[in-house]
Amino acid sequence: MSSPSKRREMDLMKLMMSDYKVEMINDGMQEFYVEFHGPKDSPYHGGVWRIRVELPDAYPYKSPSIGFVNKIYHPNVDEMSGSVCLDVINQTWSPMFDLVNVFEVFLPQLLLYPNPSDPLNGEAAALMMRDRNTYEQRVKEYCEKYAKPEDAGAAPAEKSSDEELSEDEYPSSDDEEVAGKADP
Repeated sequence: MSSPSKRREMDLMKLMMSDYKVEMINDGMQEFYVEFHGPKDSPYHGGVWRIRVELPDAYPYKSPSIGFVNKIYHPNVDEMSGSVCLDVINQTWSPMFDLVNVFEVFLPQLLLYPNPSDPLNGEAAALMMRDRNTYEQRVKEYCEKYAKPEDAGAAPAEKSSDEELSEDEYPSSDDEEVAGKADP
């Protein structure tokens, strides 16, 4: 590889050519969403998540930033921000890894083998250690509620529907202002 930007471009193309749905966030190749399906033989099976990926300028020498956009119940994922505590990505990243590894190895391993001793979601970690069956039921509830296939693409759609609602509100308030100015 002659430069990080060429490597970034090559890794992104490789990810796009695989079975993953990739959606660019802007014109650059540093931020994008990837549709990720929960691994078989796990309580996450059937769930579909929208993963936000940010590649640092130093990629592949520095690891990508990974976050779940729609909610997931997992000890190593912050429930509010969706940020991932992933030792392999954050601490043991190597330029030998690529983006396909993140989605075919790292994230499936994270979901199959959560680490409750290093939690970002303390409640999920405690429940997993105390009552595995109830934990798995909660995971499945979250999958049904937040990780249906249509939810993986919902983040931008929600914003646009909110914008449409606010646009509907503005004309009525503008009309009231115009009416208010005409009265005096």
